[in-house]
Amino acid sequence: MRPPIFLALAALAVSTANPAAAQRRPPTPEERIERLEKQVQQVQRQVFPRGQPASTAGFSTEPAATLTQANQLSNRLDALEQQLAELIRSSEEHGNRLSTIEADLARLRADQDRRLRALESGAASADSGPAEPVAAQGAVEADEAPPPSRPKVETRRQPTPASTPKPSDANFAAAGEEAYDRGYQLWMAKRYDEAIAALRAMASSFPGHRRVSWANNLAGRALLDKGQPRAAAEALLANYRADPRGERAQDSLFYLGQALVKLRQPEQACKAYGELEEVYGASIRPQLRQLLPSARIEAKCS
Repeated sequence: MRPPIFLALAALAVSTANPAAAQRRPPTPEERIERLEKQVQQVQRQVFPRGQPASTAGFSTEPAATLTQANQLSNRLDALEQQLAELIRSSEEHGNRLSTIEADLARLRADQDRRLRALESGAASADSGPAEPVAAQGAVEADEAPPPSRPKVETRRQPTPASTPKPSDANFAAAGEEAYDRGYQLWMAKRYDEAIAALRAMASSFPGHRRVSWANNLAGRALLDKGQPRAAAEALLANYRADPRGERAQDSLFYLGQALVKLRQPEQACKAYGELEEVYGASIRPQLRQLLPSARIEAKCS
Protein backbone atom coordinates (compact mmCIF):
# COMPACT_ATOMS: atom_id res chain seq x y z
CA MET A 1 0.00 0.00 0.00
CA ARG A 2 1.23 3.40 -1.07
CA PRO A 3 1.88 5.93 1.65
CA PRO A 4 -0.41 8.94 1.99
CA ILE A 5 2.33 11.33 1.15
CA PHE A 6 2.61 9.86 -2.33
CA LEU A 7 -1.11 10.35 -2.97
CA ALA A 8 -0.93 13.94 -1.92
CA LEU A 9 1.94 14.63 -4.24
CA ALA A 10 0.08 12.97 -7.17
CA ALA A 11 -3.03 15.08 -6.57
CA LEU A 12 -0.97 18.23 -6.48
CA ALA A 13 0.69 17.28 -9.76
CA VAL A 14 -2.68 16.77 -11.45
CA SER A 15 -4.06 20.07 -10.17
CA THR A 16 -1.09 21.98 -11.47
CA ALA A 17 -1.14 20.24 -14.83
CA ASN A 18 -4.85 21.03 -15.70
CA PRO A 19 -4.48 24.85 -16.15
CA ALA A 20 -1.61 24.34 -18.51
CA ALA A 21 -3.61 21.86 -20.53
CA ALA A 22 -6.58 24.28 -20.64
CA GLN A 23 -4.32 27.03 -21.93
CA ARG A 24 -3.00 24.80 -24.68
CA ARG A 25 -6.54 23.75 -25.91
CA PRO A 26 -7.83 25.98 -28.84
CA PRO A 27 -11.09 27.88 -28.14
CA THR A 28 -14.33 26.67 -29.73
CA PRO A 29 -16.19 28.83 -32.32
CA GLU A 30 -18.85 29.68 -29.75
CA GLU A 31 -16.26 30.91 -27.35
CA ARG A 32 -14.58 32.96 -30.04
CA ILE A 33 -17.93 34.57 -31.05
CA GLU A 34 -18.78 35.29 -27.44
CA ARG A 35 -15.37 36.88 -26.92
CA LEU A 36 -15.78 39.02 -30.08
CA GLU A 37 -19.24 40.19 -28.98
CA LYS A 38 -17.85 41.24 -25.63
CA GLN A 39 -15.03 43.13 -27.30
CA VAL A 40 -17.45 44.88 -29.72
CA GLN A 41 -19.69 45.87 -26.81
CA GLN A 42 -16.70 47.29 -24.98
CA VAL A 43 -15.71 49.29 -28.08
CA GLN A 44 -19.29 50.54 -28.56
CA ARG A 45 -19.48 51.67 -24.96
CA GLN A 46 -16.32 53.67 -25.47
CA VAL A 47 -17.23 55.15 -28.87
CA PHE A 48 -20.97 55.59 -28.25
CA PRO A 49 -21.35 56.20 -24.55
CA ARG A 50 -24.96 57.36 -24.98
CA GLY A 51 -26.30 54.22 -26.71
CA GLN A 52 -26.30 52.49 -30.08
CA PRO A 53 -25.08 54.34 -33.17
CA ALA A 54 -27.65 56.20 -35.31
CA SER A 55 -27.39 53.69 -38.14
CA THR A 56 -28.78 50.88 -36.03
CA ALA A 57 -30.61 52.46 -33.12
CA GLY A 58 -34.37 51.81 -33.17
CA PHE A 59 -34.35 49.67 -36.35
CA SER A 60 -35.48 46.08 -36.51
CA THR A 61 -32.93 43.55 -37.58
CA GLU A 62 -35.64 41.42 -39.19
CA PRO A 63 -35.68 41.18 -43.03
CA ALA A 64 -37.93 43.62 -44.93
CA ALA A 65 -40.05 40.83 -46.41
CA THR A 66 -40.14 37.11 -46.09
CA LEU A 67 -40.25 34.70 -49.02
CA THR A 68 -43.94 34.04 -48.40
CA GLN A 69 -44.77 37.73 -48.54
CA ALA A 70 -42.74 38.13 -51.73
CA ASN A 71 -44.63 35.22 -53.33
CA GLN A 72 -47.97 36.74 -52.29
CA LEU A 73 -47.04 40.08 -53.86
CA SER A 74 -45.95 38.33 -57.04
CA ASN A 75 -49.26 36.43 -57.23
CA ARG A 76 -51.22 39.64 -56.73
CA LEU A 77 -49.28 41.35 -59.51
CA ASP A 78 -50.00 38.40 -61.83
CA ALA A 79 -53.73 38.64 -61.00
CA LEU A 80 -53.75 42.39 -61.69
CA GLU A 81 -52.04 41.86 -65.04
CA GLN A 82 -54.63 39.24 -66.00
CA GLN A 83 -57.51 41.54 -65.02
CA LEU A 84 -55.99 44.41 -66.99
CA ALA A 85 -55.62 42.19 -70.04
CA GLU A 86 -59.28 41.11 -69.70
CA LEU A 87 -60.42 44.73 -69.46
CA ILE A 88 -58.46 45.64 -72.58
CA ARG A 89 -59.98 42.70 -74.47
CA SER A 90 -63.52 43.63 -73.37
CA SER A 91 -62.95 47.26 -74.36
CA GLU A 92 -61.83 46.24 -77.82
CA GLU A 93 -64.86 43.97 -78.24
CA HIS A 94 -67.25 46.72 -77.15
CA GLY A 95 -65.56 49.14 -79.52
CA ASN A 96 -66.04 46.73 -82.43
CA ARG A 97 -69.69 46.20 -81.53
CA LEU A 98 -70.26 49.95 -81.30
CA SER A 99 -68.68 50.46 -84.71
CA THR A 100 -70.96 47.78 -86.17
CA ILE A 101 -74.07 49.38 -84.63
CA GLU A 102 -73.10 52.82 -85.94
CA ALA A 103 -72.57 51.40 -89.41
CA ASP A 104 -75.99 49.70 -89.32
CA LEU A 105 -77.65 52.94 -88.21
CA ALA A 106 -75.95 54.84 -91.00
CA ARG A 107 -77.19 52.30 -93.54
CA LEU A 108 -80.73 52.50 -92.17
CA ARG A 109 -80.73 56.29 -92.34
CA ALA A 110 -79.36 56.27 -95.86
CA ASP A 111 -81.98 53.73 -96.94
CA GLN A 112 -84.79 55.77 -95.38
CA ASP A 113 -83.56 58.97 -97.02
CA ARG A 114 -83.36 57.16 -100.34
CA ARG A 115 -86.95 55.94 -100.09
CA LEU A 116 -88.21 59.37 -99.07
CA ARG A 117 -86.36 61.04 -101.94
CA ALA A 118 -87.85 58.49 -104.33
CA LEU A 119 -91.35 59.27 -103.08
CA GLU A 120 -90.70 63.01 -103.22
CA SER A 121 -89.24 62.92 -106.72
CA GLY A 122 -92.16 60.82 -107.92
CA ALA A 123 -94.67 63.31 -106.54
CA ALA A 124 -92.76 66.38 -107.77
CA SER A 125 -92.32 65.09 -111.33
CA ALA A 126 -95.93 64.05 -111.71
CA ASP A 127 -98.27 65.86 -114.06
CA SER A 128 -101.52 67.21 -112.75
CA GLY A 129 -104.22 64.88 -114.04
CA PRO A 130 -107.68 65.88 -115.24
CA ALA A 131 -109.95 67.28 -112.60
CA GLU A 132 -112.28 64.62 -111.40
CA PRO A 133 -113.84 63.73 -108.05
CA VAL A 134 -111.53 61.55 -105.96
CA ALA A 135 -112.56 59.40 -103.01
CA ALA A 136 -110.59 56.70 -101.23
CA GLN A 137 -112.09 53.25 -101.39
CA GLY A 138 -114.17 52.62 -98.33
CA ALA A 139 -112.91 55.83 -96.67
CA VAL A 140 -114.72 56.64 -93.48
CA GLU A 141 -115.17 60.39 -92.96
CA ALA A 142 -115.71 59.81 -89.28
CA ASP A 143 -111.99 59.03 -88.92
CA GLU A 144 -111.22 62.72 -89.44
CA ALA A 145 -114.00 64.01 -87.20
CA PRO A 146 -113.21 65.57 -83.82
CA PRO A 147 -114.86 64.13 -80.69
CA PRO A 148 -118.68 64.21 -81.16
CA SER A 149 -119.29 65.58 -77.66
CA ARG A 150 -118.03 69.02 -78.69
CA PRO A 151 -120.72 71.25 -80.31
CA LYS A 152 -120.25 72.36 -83.90
CA VAL A 153 -119.00 75.87 -84.52
CA GLU A 154 -119.91 78.38 -87.18
CA THR A 155 -118.13 77.28 -90.34
CA ARG A 156 -117.77 80.78 -91.76
CA ARG A 157 -115.89 82.14 -88.76
CA GLN A 158 -112.13 82.33 -89.39
CA PRO A 159 -109.45 82.68 -86.70
CA THR A 160 -107.56 85.94 -86.53
CA PRO A 161 -103.99 86.37 -85.33
CA ALA A 162 -105.15 88.59 -82.48
CA SER A 163 -107.54 85.93 -81.12
CA THR A 164 -105.23 82.91 -81.62
CA PRO A 165 -103.93 81.70 -78.26
CA LYS A 166 -100.33 80.84 -77.56
CA PRO A 167 -99.18 77.34 -76.50
CA SER A 168 -98.75 78.64 -72.97
CA ASP A 169 -102.37 79.84 -72.78
CA ALA A 170 -104.88 77.78 -70.85
CA ASN A 171 -107.31 77.59 -73.80
CA PHE A 172 -104.66 76.63 -76.38
CA ALA A 173 -105.86 73.01 -76.68
CA ALA A 174 -109.57 73.93 -76.83
CA ALA A 175 -109.02 76.70 -79.38
CA GLY A 176 -107.00 74.34 -81.58
CA GLU A 177 -109.76 71.73 -81.45
CA GLU A 178 -112.30 74.40 -82.43
CA ALA A 179 -110.17 75.57 -85.36
CA TYR A 180 -109.74 72.02 -86.65
CA ASP A 181 -113.46 71.31 -86.25
CA ARG A 182 -114.19 74.40 -88.37
CA GLY A 183 -112.09 73.06 -91.25
CA TYR A 184 -113.56 69.57 -90.85
CA GLN A 185 -117.13 70.88 -91.13
CA LEU A 186 -116.22 72.75 -94.31
CA TRP A 187 -114.65 69.59 -95.75
CA MET A 188 -117.76 67.60 -94.91
CA ALA A 189 -119.86 70.23 -96.70
CA LYS A 190 -117.56 69.78 -99.76
CA ARG A 191 -116.49 73.41 -99.58
CA TYR A 192 -112.96 72.37 -100.30
CA ASP A 193 -111.32 75.75 -100.91
CA GLU A 194 -112.64 77.12 -97.63
CA ALA A 195 -111.76 73.90 -95.83
CA ILE A 196 -108.17 73.98 -97.14
CA ALA A 197 -107.76 77.61 -96.06
CA ALA A 198 -109.21 76.93 -92.60
CA LEU A 199 -107.13 73.78 -92.05
CA ARG A 200 -103.88 75.44 -93.12
CA ALA A 201 -104.64 78.41 -90.89
CA MET A 202 -105.15 76.05 -87.98
CA ALA A 203 -101.83 74.28 -88.63
CA SER A 204 -99.88 77.54 -88.82
CA SER A 205 -101.64 79.21 -85.86
CA PHE A 206 -101.36 76.30 -83.40
CA PRO A 207 -97.82 74.86 -83.71
CA GLY A 208 -97.30 71.86 -81.47
CA HIS A 209 -101.04 71.08 -81.22
CA ARG A 210 -101.95 67.42 -81.68
CA ARG A 211 -104.48 68.36 -84.37
CA VAL A 212 -101.81 69.86 -86.66
CA SER A 213 -101.11 66.43 -88.13
CA TRP A 214 -104.86 65.98 -88.62
CA ALA A 215 -105.29 69.39 -90.27
CA ASN A 216 -102.42 68.94 -92.74
CA ASN A 217 -103.64 65.46 -93.65
CA LEU A 218 -107.23 66.61 -94.15
CA ALA A 219 -106.04 69.55 -96.27
CA GLY A 220 -104.27 67.07 -98.54
CA ARG A 221 -107.39 64.93 -98.75
CA ALA A 222 -109.42 68.03 -99.61
CA LEU A 223 -107.05 68.74 -102.50
CA LEU A 224 -107.43 65.12 -103.58
CA ASP A 225 -111.24 65.39 -103.40
CA LYS A 226 -111.08 68.66 -105.30
CA GLY A 227 -109.34 66.91 -108.21
CA GLN A 228 -105.78 68.18 -107.68
CA PRO A 229 -103.79 64.99 -107.07
CA ARG A 230 -100.39 66.60 -107.63
CA ALA A 231 -100.97 69.32 -105.03
CA ALA A 232 -102.49 66.69 -102.76
CA ALA A 233 -99.43 64.44 -103.11
CA GLU A 234 -97.10 67.30 -102.22
CA ALA A 235 -99.18 68.27 -99.16
CA LEU A 236 -99.53 64.70 -97.93
CA LEU A 237 -95.83 63.91 -98.39
CA ALA A 238 -94.91 67.13 -96.55
CA ASN A 239 -97.15 66.18 -93.62
CA TYR A 240 -95.61 62.71 -93.38
CA ARG A 241 -92.05 63.99 -93.56
CA ALA A 242 -92.65 66.86 -91.10
CA ASP A 243 -93.84 64.55 -88.33
CA PRO A 244 -93.67 60.79 -89.04
CA ARG A 245 -94.99 60.15 -85.53
CA GLY A 246 -97.98 62.44 -85.93
CA GLU A 247 -101.42 60.96 -85.37
CA ARG A 248 -102.30 61.19 -89.06
CA ALA A 249 -98.85 60.65 -90.62
CA GLN A 250 -99.70 57.11 -91.70
CA ASP A 251 -102.98 58.37 -93.23
CA SER A 252 -100.99 60.89 -95.27
CA LEU A 253 -98.76 58.08 -96.54
CA PHE A 254 -101.79 56.03 -97.55
CA TYR A 255 -103.53 58.91 -99.35
CA LEU A 256 -100.22 59.80 -100.99
CA GLY A 257 -100.48 56.41 -102.67
CA GLN A 258 -104.04 57.27 -103.72
CA ALA A 259 -102.87 60.55 -105.24
CA LEU A 260 -100.03 58.80 -107.10
CA VAL A 261 -102.52 56.35 -108.57
CA LYS A 262 -104.54 59.29 -109.88
CA LEU A 263 -101.33 60.67 -111.36
CA ARG A 264 -100.87 57.36 -113.21
CA GLN A 265 -97.79 56.42 -111.22
CA PRO A 266 -98.73 53.05 -109.74
CA GLU A 267 -95.12 52.05 -109.04
CA GLN A 268 -94.63 55.10 -106.83
CA ALA A 269 -97.96 54.36 -105.17
CA CYS A 270 -96.80 50.84 -104.36
CA LYS A 271 -93.66 52.31 -102.80
CA ALA A 272 -95.83 54.53 -100.63
CA TYR A 273 -97.91 51.53 -99.50
CA GLY A 274 -94.74 49.54 -98.84
CA GLU A 275 -93.35 52.43 -96.79
CA LEU A 276 -96.58 52.49 -94.79
CA GLU A 277 -96.33 48.80 -93.93
CA GLU A 278 -92.59 48.90 -93.24
CA VAL A 279 -92.59 51.99 -91.00
CA TYR A 280 -95.78 51.42 -89.02
CA GLY A 281 -96.24 47.65 -89.19
CA ALA A 282 -98.64 46.40 -86.55
CA SER A 283 -99.49 49.97 -85.44
CA ILE A 284 -101.36 50.78 -88.67
CA ARG A 285 -104.85 52.00 -87.87
CA PRO A 286 -107.55 49.33 -88.45
CA GLN A 287 -109.38 51.51 -91.03
CA LEU A 288 -106.23 51.86 -93.12
CA ARG A 289 -105.43 48.17 -92.73
CA GLN A 290 -108.82 47.35 -94.24
CA LEU A 291 -108.31 49.77 -97.15
CA LEU A 292 -104.71 48.76 -97.93
CA PRO A 293 -105.32 45.41 -99.72
CA SER A 294 -107.77 46.88 -102.23
CA ALA A 295 -105.52 49.92 -102.73
CA ARG A 296 -102.58 47.64 -103.58
CA ILE A 297 -104.76 45.73 -106.01
CA GLU A 298 -105.79 48.99 -107.70
CA ALA A 299 -102.14 50.01 -108.06
CA LYS A 300 -101.26 46.47 -109.28
CA CYS A 301 -98.61 46.03 -106.65
CA SER A 302 -96.73 42.76 -106.76
